[in-house]
Amino acid sequence: MRLFVTGGAGFVGSHFVRAILADHLPGLEGASVTVLDKLAYAGSFANLSPVAESKRLDFVPADVADAAVVLPALRGHDAIVHFASARAGADVPAVESLLAAALARDVSRFVHISTDEVYGSIDTGAWTERSAIAPTTPGAAAKAGADLMALAYHRTHGLPVVVTRSSDNYGPFQDPGETIPRLVTALLDGRTAHLPGDGTRVRDWLHVDDHCHGIALALLEGRAGDVYHIGGSVELADRDLVDLILERMGLPWDHVEPVDDGKVHDHRHALDDDKIRRELGWRPRVEFTAGLTDTIRWYRDHPAWWRPLLPD
Repeated sequence: MRLFVTGGAGFVGSHFVRAILADHLPGLEGASVTVLDKLAYAGSFANLSPVAESKRLDFVPADVADAAVVLPALRGHDAIVHFASARAGADVPAVESLLAAALARDVSRFVHISTDEVYGSIDTGAWTERSAIAPTTPGAAAKAGADLMALAYHRTHGLPVVVTRSSDNYGPFQDPGETIPRLVTALLDGRTAHLPGDGTRVRDWLHVDDHCHGIALALLEGRAGDVYHIGGSVELADRDLVDLILERMGLPWDHVEPVDDGKVHDHRHALDDDKIRRELGWRPRVEFTAGLTDTIRWYRDHPAWWRPLLPD
């Protein structure tokens, strides 16, 4: 199989590519990958360094919205996995350009990677795939618009689109601006770690390896036109997450300071992932405390990767 992976130099996208080229994803053994990435925000070719010499990897440094590059690059590929991050005001035109190219090249599957943020906030229970989307941030609204455009291409043109929406991810190679690496790298650097708000915000945590396993199942076995949730089943308030990090790093709470970042955050995210478990047989395999310990160890062992990414 020949896969075309957009945003494949980012956090989740690069993990997906590395897992494929290491033959760690059942059903995708031997697959070749073309990564298209603009190398902006969290995208870095360094994320692909473990597989950079693979003969099964090609790299195209370009914007997903550049049809003059995408259309010829897409020739001969069987499927697209679209990881490119949401950009308010640009994501919908970008994904529409990619969808049009997929239609022109008659790809057999288009997997659009989304997020639980498109639903907004939920006080109790969990969203199902039938829940209404109600994003509260510009980035989430851009991603929600791209979701709808992808599904519309299935309904109107018959393009075999599958949408996945996941919980918050964690693991190696995640940009230090994100929640867990931001806390961990600050503590490793001897700086005070900042906890936004009062620490009561709740997120559901999913290891990036489990996320990529779910994406592979959606790619190979998901029903065209459907949405699949990939949940972590580990709900934690930010304060409880900090407790676990401090415990594993052997540090007291005086290394953490609550701060007002001036933003309004969704209070709680929660996904019902019964559908992907029941239909595709997916289960999370990485136990959270073990995954968190391994992630902290990775950042401790790779300061040369994350220190250049810290803000000045």
